[in-house]
Amino acid sequence: MRSIIGDILEQEVQSMGLSLSTQEIHSFELYAAELKKWNSKVNLTAITKDKEIAVKHFVDSLSLAPYITASDRLLDIGSGAGLPVIPLKIIMPEIPMVSVDAVAKKIHFQRHVIRILNLHQIEAIHARIEELHKTHRNSFSVITSRAFARLDRFVYLAAPLLAENGVMIAMKGDQADVEISASDDVVHSGGFEVTSEHRYTLPQNMGKRVLTFIKKSKAL
Repeated sequence: MRSIIGDILEQEVQSMGLSLSTQEIHSFELYAAELKKWNSKVNLTAITKDKEIAVKHFVDSLSLAPYITASDRLLDIGSGAGLPVIPLKIIMPEIPMVSVDAVAKKIHFQRHVIRILNLHQIEAIHARIEELHKTHRNSFSVITSRAFARLDRFVYLAAPLLAENGVMIAMKGDQADVEISASDDVVHSGGFEVTSEHRYTLPQNMGKRVLTFIKKSKAL
């Protein structure tokens, strides 16, 4: 019998132009079950109700899917409980992905989920993002962050890891304009610019979101 999470995902991803197999839905249900189980002992997320997990965590993470191609290599910075990287990996198993977080318990949880879902070509790294600058320089065509840091800080930390012609995508709330304005000078001084924004509303009136796309400035 399908759970609330499975029902919501199946319904909502159709409007996003996506479809999920029975196995993929099962993976999301198992992911959610493990998230709730671990969260009772280890603080991973404040979102614990099934409907909110389905929408605020999973559907929101999958909003990135249209902007990732088969040739990409993705890095998720400050991925916490594995969001958005694990939902994306579930539906895009062929794309190499790396997540990094400085909190050991969150990476331990990610590795557990990766193992039980039998996900491949995904690595969860326990480190500060600065530690990747020596080992993964210019390695990723897409770098994402979700509730990780202010935009200028995200760009500063991600820039050394971005491949030529790559894109950074910051997942923000509905106050993104204020943050973009506050970060604009620093972003430009680093040789980058906000090239576009995609605004959307989460299902069931669960909030507004903005995907902010940052690329190397064409002026350079």
